[in-house]
Amino acid sequence: MSIVAPTPDFLDGLRDLLGPSGWRDGADAAPWLDEPRGKWSGLAAIVARPANTGEVAEIVRRCAEARVAVVPRAGGTGLVGGQTLVDGPPPVVLSLDRMTAIRSVDAAEDALVAEAGVILEHVHAAAEAADRLFPLSLASKGSARVGGLLSTNAGGVGVLRYGNARDLTLGIEAVLPDGSVLHGLKTLRKDNTGYDLRHLLIGSEGTLGVITAAALRLFPRPRETATAWVAVASPEAACALLPRLRDRLGGAVSAFELIGALALDFIAQELPDAPAPPLKAPWMVLAEASGGAGARVGEALEEALAEALEAGAADDAVIAQNEAQAAAFWRLREEIPQANRRVGAVASHDVAVPLAALPRMVREGEDAVRKVSQGLRVNCFGHVGDGNLHFNVFPPDGATREDFAGLAGAVTRAVHDLVDALGGSVSAEHGLGRLKADELVRYGDPAKLRAMRAIKAALDPAGVMNPGAVLAMEE
Repeated sequence: MSIVAPTPDFLDGLRDLLGPSGWRDGADAAPWLDEPRGKWSGLAAIVARPANTGEVAEIVRRCAEARVAVVPRAGGTGLVGGQTLVDGPPPVVLSLDRMTAIRSVDAAEDALVAEAGVILEHVHAAAEAADRLFPLSLASKGSARVGGLLSTNAGGVGVLRYGNARDLTLGIEAVLPDGSVLHGLKTLRKDNTGYDLRHLLIGSEGTLGVITAAALRLFPRPRETATAWVAVASPEAACALLPRLRDRLGGAVSAFELIGALALDFIAQELPDAPAPPLKAPWMVLAEASGGAGARVGEALEEALAEALEAGAADDAVIAQNEAQAAAFWRLREEIPQANRRVGAVASHDVAVPLAALPRMVREGEDAVRKVSQGLRVNCFGHVGDGNLHFNVFPPDGATREDFAGLAGAVTRAVHDLVDALGGSVSAEHGLGRLKADELVRYGDPAKLRAMRAIKAALDPAGVMNPGAVLAMEE
């Protein structure tokens, strides 16, 4: 069944349903059609901005009946084109940005229910007001929204200790492709009543329905946090340092980020107001540990690093002496994507490999890139604890991205082929969107791909939900 363009009568019906503040079209729709890096500008017959789940359900029901495409949109921070449809009949872009209620916070239950349009920073604030922690955090926390975070199963810096978005979600409310509402906002930790549709919809990038609200897991707020900036000789040394710290601190290690020297060069070049790094080396680790009252995580981290320095497992280390210094360390890490965007990458890669293979990924990945063109530079950084690397490739110093744009495909093929050979994933925490849908066909397990297509056909027989995202269109 093919997608069609909405008729004028169809669009008038949506306008009547939503009222004057509930839709945008024409030039007024532009803010809802772009993606952060400016690679695409999407199509929209109308931007629908429902105020509640009932309106979402009615929009989706009408679109399914009329065979009009629906492209859900939350904060628009995704980097793989999942929120932008650039060809075919113009869709209804369904923005959740008016659904911003935090419906409940229950400190005793360690749960918070937020609508899909709530900005991540506001979730953090609501949890903190209840003396609790919601640990999912990433650089776009000031604009990323709950619905988008769940639709891509977002990761961030806390996965090492707390898991990704799927692990932090107790239940969801969602509108399915026929317009029916899944009422799944339970906060149960145990519920074995058949298929877990929550986990099916999380990570599906709007192709199986629209998440409208979620029950999120909260945790006790750490009473002590210790943050260290550590110089190491190589990615191998970084991977060896992590188990050393975990042996000493156990589950208190909450973040362990690998940063290469080129990342700091880019920050100094593009963001002169950023903090100066406490020390600089070819490779650095930003490590954090946290715990409850009396956990002595600061002392334990200091002792563990002292032992590592004495054993030659680390070259130097600075432990933040106060919250401001710790925040400066983290600001450096969070500014890396912004500096990268200003420099302009030839190709960017969000990949994951087994932890044991991570040093090979860095070393052999750099070799593979330079076989494509000797002068290319690699800015590699990421989350060591879960094997997730942002392996971004840049033109030589003094050149521009446009000078090497023709090599982007060859670079990505070289990087992704290596990731696949190492038993990794070509999409770690940003989803597949439309940018990587063909990569799922190339590298994905054929049985998994057949099962995914069967699920899509069963739940969305009209094919209206975010067509072309995740699953490439079959010829």
